[in-house]
Amino acid sequence: MRVAFKLFASLTDYLPPGRDGNRIELDVEEGTTVSELITRFRVPERSAHLVLVNGHFVPPAARATRRLGDGDELAVWPPIAGG
Repeated sequence: MRVAFKLFASLTDYLPPGRDGNRIELDVEEGTTVSELITRFRVPERSAHLVLVNGHFVPPAARATRRLGDGDELAVWPPIAGG
């Protein structure tokens, strides 16, 4: 199945070279979870602060069991500090 994976701000460094922007399209096995995809790209757990699937928040406790479906978009933001 095909999913989109988007990383924002400093997390874009975890995407492979040669990509166009902060988004890549991936072929993944059916049943792949949010945590598995984040781990595949070596994004540190503490850096995956805000995680959305199709615009819906996925809390940390649900990431290991939330399965992705064909056409889903997984977006991840790091913690953001302001001043």
